[in-house]
Amino acid sequence: MHISFQNHISLTTPALLALTLLQAIPILAASAGCGQPPSLINGVNSIAVNGRVRNYMLQLPKNYDPNHPHRVVFTFHPMGATMSDIASGSLVEEGVWAYFGLQRKATAATAKSTSTASPCSPGSSSCSKETTNNSTSTIFVAPQGLNNAWRNQVNEDIIFITHLLAALESSLCIDPTLHFATGFSFGGAMTYSIACSLDFRAVAVLSGGAISGCEGGTRPVSYLGVHGVRDRSLPITAGRAMRDRFVRNNGCEAGDALEPAAGSLTHIKTSYKGCAAGRQVVWIAFDGGHNPAPVDGSLERSGSSYVVDETWAFFEQFG
Repeated sequence: MHISFQNHISLTTPALLALTLLQAIPILAASAGCGQPPSLINGVNSIAVNGRVRNYMLQLPKNYDPNHPHRVVFTFHPMGATMSDIASGSLVEEGVWAYFGLQRKATAATAKSTSTASPCSPGSSSCSKETTNNSTSTIFVAPQGLNNAWRNQVNEDIIFITHLLAALESSLCIDPTLHFATGFSFGGAMTYSIACSLDFRAVAVLSGGAISGCEGGTRPVSYLGVHGVRDRSLPITAGRAMRDRFVRNNGCEAGDALEPAAGSLTHIKTSYKGCAAGRQVVWIAFDGGHNPAPVDGSLERSGSSYVVDETWAFFEQFG
């Protein structure tokens, strides 16, 4: 370590120790909303985008800390459903499956966290934390699609999410390197479109298709794909093609992934090898149809689906 003694300034041993400790503290990226009270509320919020009012549901953690950068997870409803269905979990199991079941995982993870964060000044570009926190508190967002869908005509839904993310970061304390998204069916299509167009850390596409478009489509974004081999709404062939795009984008070794036989009522998980540093692609094929929450041994859906655990683990590993 090089230390300058210009102007006859003397650094004593305690000062050197303090400087060394300060340099050892990891740096957290922080949004402009850090260090100030939140100006958004839990529940329904609205934002004007290109002359149209767009709505979304927001859920802050109970222990929301305006001085600690949070991860943010966007959750996209399928066609015909609403943001309220995602926030409540009613598509699968009320409460248990809120925000695709990830809210209860985040709550449990945060309860186990023992790390502490130092305060952030308003508008600060970075904050420090004393220990690595793999259970960073999570902010959940459930946007509402136009006419309960995500057609993304002339990129209007991507523009919506871009404006929404900017509004969230100006009002809340968010780590701009920890943006995540997941969705089912049409919501999975929108999640895929986000991976193509925006700089998100990772996405989880559940039984999606490329029906919301893919502008750009060359950026590396860590990708979890889940699809049923008997899906007749959005066939698994579409899911494979979407997966393969991000196998290429992330520099992973190409190759076919094993899939369960029809009638086996099981699932097979494949983690691709050789991906670029900090990037991953995981593929889960299950014996079933168009199902957001499959379980082994059944064709039913359940709030205790392994997809919840797999999605949470996939996101949480990145911070």
